[in-house]
Amino acid sequence: MQTLTEQANPFTRNIDIVPTIEMVRLINQEDARVAAAVAIELEHIARAIDAIADRMKRGGRLIYVGAGTSGRLGVLDASECPPTFSTPPELVVALLAGGKRAITDAVEGAEDDAEAGAKQIAALNVTENDSVVGVAASGGTPYVLGGIAEARKRGALTVSVACNRPSKLEEAVEIGIAPLVGPEVIAGSTRLKAGTAQKLVLNMLSTGAMIKLGKTFGNLMVDVQPTNVKLRDRARNIVAQACGISTERAAQILEACAGEVKTAIVAELAGVSPEIARQRLEQAGGLVREALTLETGLLP
Repeated sequence: MQTLTEQANPFTRNIDIVPTIEMVRLINQEDARVAAAVAIELEHIARAIDAIADRMKRGGRLIYVGAGTSGRLGVLDASECPPTFSTPPELVVALLAGGKRAITDAVEGAEDDAEAGAKQIAALNVTENDSVVGVAASGGTPYVLGGIAEARKRGALTVSVACNRPSKLEEAVEIGIAPLVGPEVIAGSTRLKAGTAQKLVLNMLSTGAMIKLGKTFGNLMVDVQPTNVKLRDRARNIVAQACGISTERAAQILEACAGEVKTAIVAELAGVSPEIARQRLEQAGGLVREALTLETGLLP
């Protein structure tokens, strides 16, 4: 039986002969289905976030396993966590069938190698504290299935992100996430709707886990690393917004706090020195709200 992601889309069968404006309208109409498909899976996504965050608090990692577009999306999500949330690069990891070369080039047969997926999970010394997310639009990629099988053997949390249901991948994991976006604009080209849906889900998983770990204060990115001009400007703006002060004052506080955004916020709002602010943050496990309430009661 042909999977949903491989079926031909009846609405776009004439996409090669319609005017260009109609072509892009058809693509846009199909793209509009993606968010609704993801919305149906929100309970599963929330459950996965809670489970991932709980394991991260015990020292675990978030590990993506994928091939092709799905694997590249995992690489993208993992690579953006360190600059966004000041996480060490080993906290969110992506395994891609075919290795680094597969980021830009197709590696023949890599996605069909289940043993390679298992070996790469084993090489990471995955444990019960880790969370392994298999990403495969089809839900049947052998490389991903091999990685998930090894992760389960080692006691890790296993999660699937696929665009078919039922699928072998979902049957192999504890938490299945399956945004059913329907047939692609171009049959089988899962870099389109399926890829967009997977990107949305991975955004939620990593961002949700980081929120649970205290990497934000409200909706402000307080663990940002000010490593370039843009990020230094962002850090000043975050401190200014969080504390209700000018960017000039925020720059002064950041300088006194060695560029540490969380420390600057706690120091300013609690009226304490950078050293005391750091101590409070350490006691509060990095949570700004808890650090502020340790002695001051400023925020609920």
